[in-house]
Amino acid sequence: MPKNERQKRSARQARQRERQEREAAQAASVEKADKASKKSDAVAASGTAKKETKPAKAKKPGRIRSYFREVRSEMHRVVWPSRQETRDYSVAVILMLVVFGLAVWAVDTGFISLLIGFTSLRG
Repeated sequence: MPKNERQKRSARQARQRERQEREAAQAASVEKADKASKKSDAVAASGTAKKETKPAKAKKPGRIRSYFREVRSEMHRVVWPSRQETRDYSVAVILMLVVFGLAVWAVDTGFISLLIGFTSLRG
């Protein structure tokens, strides 16, 4: 296995370990928040005042925040091409555009000359 591939693999593994640690920390903080909310619910239930329920719209910002958090984690998982690979791909695309452009030009010119030859019309 080439050195470059080994480096990429080890970098991916390191990012995966970091992601797992972050997810574990987030899960622990969620559990801690759940315990705190259960304690506050128990205190509120023991009192005479009733706990007010929040409307369903209150959860929407959490969904948006989690969506962007997931997008960010996905972007970290992407294996981006190196500068040299990007340059090589760009050159290949430009060359293919030139080749296909010339091919279309040649076919178009051929059809026009055939039409002029058969119809004796000049445009």
